[in-house]
Amino acid sequence: MAIAFLVIIIILASIIFSALKVLKEYERGVIFTFGRFDKVKGPGIILVIPFAQQMSRVDLRTVVMEVPPQDVISRDNVSVKVNAVIYVRIIDPEKAIIQVADVFEASSQLAQTTLRSVLGQHELDDMLAARDKLNVDIQGILDQHTDAWGMKVTNVEIKQVDLDENMVRAIAKQAEAERQRRAKVINAEGELQASQKLMEAAQTLIQQPQAIQLRYLQTLVEIAGDKSNTIVFPLPMDLIEPLLSKLKSK
Repeated sequence: MAIAFLVIIIILASIIFSALKVLKEYERGVIFTFGRFDKVKGPGIILVIPFAQQMSRVDLRTVVMEVPPQDVISRDNVSVKVNAVIYVRIIDPEKAIIQVADVFEASSQLAQTTLRSVLGQHELDDMLAARDKLNVDIQGILDQHTDAWGMKVTNVEIKQVDLDENMVRAIAKQAEAERQRRAKVINAEGELQASQKLMEAAQTLIQQPQAIQLRYLQTLVEIAGDKSNTIVFPLPMDLIEPLLSKLKSK
C-alpha cells in the first residue's frame, strides 16, 4: 500500500509539474481546450490542464527575414537581381496560430512575390535612386496582407540591385555623357555672362573717351611686360581716322 501510494503521489506530482508552463516576457501561449481556442496567456507561470488543453508558444520579438535574390524585369525592360530584408513581428498570437500554418514562411513567400511585382512597375533609375519610396510601397502592401495573420511588417530594406556587365558599362557611358553635357552647359553659361559683362564695359568706355585712353595705356604696359620677342602696338581708331580723312581729301 505504501508503495502504491508513493507511486500515485509521484504520478500526480509529475502531472501537476507538466501542467505548469513558464512563459518569458516576450512569449505568449495560445490555449486550446479540447481543440477549440480558449484564450491567450502569459507571460509568467500558467496552468495548462493535461489531456484537456494544449498550448502553442508564440514569440513576439521582431524577426529579421532575408528575401533571396529575385529576378526582376523593370518597366524599361532591364533584367536585374534584387534582394531585400524585412523586419516582422507578431502582434496577434491568436491569428498567427489559427489563420495560417506557418506565418513566417507565408510572409517570406509573400515578400518575394511582392518584391517582383512592385519593382517590375518601376524603371531601373527608380530602383537605384528611389529606394526609400520603393521600400515604403513594399512595406504597405505586405502590411496589408499580413494583418489577417496577426503580423506587423515594421520595415523593408532593398539591400542590393545587381546588374550584368553590359548594363554597368552602359550606365557608365550614360553618366559620362551627362557629365559632359553639364560641363558644356556650364561653359556656355560662363561665356554668356562674360559677353554680357564685356558689353556693359564697352558701353561704359564709349560714354567716357578718357577711359579708352587709360585702357590703351594699361594695355601697352601689359604688353611691354611680356617676354615675347614681338610686340604689337594697337592704335586707337580716333588717331587713325584723321589720317584717313586727309588721304581721302587728297
